[in-house]
Amino acid sequence: MPHTDRQFFGHPIGLSTLFFTEMWERFSYYGMRGFLILFMGAPLVAGGMGLDDTTAAAIYGTYTAMVYLFCVPGGWLADRVLGPRRAVLIGGILIAAGHFTLAIPATAAFFLGLTLIVLGTGLLKPNISVMVGELYAPEDARRDAAFSVFYMGINLGGFLGPLVTGYLAQQESFRVLVTGWGLDPNATWHFAFGAAGVGMTLGLIQYVLGGRKLGQAGLAPSSASTPALAAQYRVQALRWGSLGVGLLLLVGIAAFTGVLALNATTVRDWAGYSLLIITVVFFGSLFTDQSWSPAERARLLVIFVFFACAAVFWSVFEQAGSTLNLFADRSTANQLFGMPFPSSWFQSLNSLFIILLAPVVAWIWIKWGTSQPSAPTKFAWGLVGVGLGFMLLVIPARAADIPGTLVSPLWLTSVYLVHTIAELMLSPVGLSSMSTLAPRRIVGAMMGVWFLGASVGNFLAGTMAGMYESMPLDTLFWRVSLLPIAAGLVMLVFSKKFTSMMGAVKA
Repeated sequence: MPHTDRQFFGHPIGLSTLFFTEMWERFSYYGMRGFLILFMGAPLVAGGMGLDDTTAAAIYGTYTAMVYLFCVPGGWLADRVLGPRRAVLIGGILIAAGHFTLAIPATAAFFLGLTLIVLGTGLLKPNISVMVGELYAPEDARRDAAFSVFYMGINLGGFLGPLVTGYLAQQESFRVLVTGWGLDPNATWHFAFGAAGVGMTLGLIQYVLGGRKLGQAGLAPSSASTPALAAQYRVQALRWGSLGVGLLLLVGIAAFTGVLALNATTVRDWAGYSLLIITVVFFGSLFTDQSWSPAERARLLVIFVFFACAAVFWSVFEQAGSTLNLFADRSTANQLFGMPFPSSWFQSLNSLFIILLAPVVAWIWIKWGTSQPSAPTKFAWGLVGVGLGFMLLVIPARAADIPGTLVSPLWLTSVYLVHTIAELMLSPVGLSSMSTLAPRRIVGAMMGVWFLGASVGNFLAGTMAGMYESMPLDTLFWRVSLLPIAAGLVMLVFSKKFTSMMGAVKA
């Protein structure tokens, strides 16, 4: 886009299209995620699925892990076959279809809906960010600021989504209203699923109508530079797609006929083994490659350390939608100035704090300039911070174990505040480090590593949440807090060593 296009807060008008598309997509994702585990655990007579916490957490963790894992093939498909713009459109359609499918009160519809959202998010999430960058010429100084504006769209959607869906799913006054309409008040869970679908549909409508504002951004697959390459990639995509569909059909038939005993914990275990194999194969292939120079090999080792730390961080942070959500629903007095509110509204706090604090943290880094902490040190602070957030809950958890006792909502509010600060220490730095540390010929793959780390972390978060019923809450919370704090302290001890291994690269 031309440098003279400054119609959207000093940025190209095309940024507005991507801003609102991502806002509505995050509205739908975080809105649905905000009550997902609560719906699965709610009794059948209350309109839920009646699952125990272990099973619900297994489904939740597998779903969120797959959302991030499928960003890797989603990026590959857009780079070689679809192009980012078409990938975002198809992804948005699949996401909307998934939410509307979840609005159907049937078990088969529930799992089909989650699958559609996983596939759609894998196409949309990585590629809409690519399109933001393509709005600018390489020398355009507005590029970094554009991602800051775009990030605000993400968090605006993340803030609004749980407020709307939480009201529909849980607010007693809405259930009374639905009863007055002659409808089953226990169906309000599915009203909330439908609202998430409406949000994504609104995002799709403005994406299509605003497509002309995007110019040439995202139209062509970046890697398919010649017709021969394009044809080769289409054949590869068809082969892998056919293999994937074939495997799904085979598993489905085996499960339907009883040959394969398929349940939530079995699927979770398969997902865990798959993530382990993918991680070992990917990093194994990198470290056994003899073409790296000593400096490149040292930076690759730092990338692996950052990957491991990110997985630990997300394994704790992403319990917001599971463990912390259950604590909010069962052990917290959800009232503000005497007015009750849905427990899922706590899910909006992280996005609210991001909106308020991100400019402050950015200002602090700018103020410190070259004397600001190194990337490994920031990683260490983030890890310790996310652990301390869970440590805060040990005291109220002991009180909550007393039957009939509900703790103040200020406890959870404090946890989300600490976790947000920790996220601002680690997440932007990690994303930047993956792109700057990687040798130029594998930069794209390194962005996939960041999504892989988030996927592993989300899987572990679901596994930890499955322990909610099996041990006292205070024991669960302090045990969850130990690993990130220990990892952060180790990172702090070796921060100078890792910084020297990064060489001239700063993040």
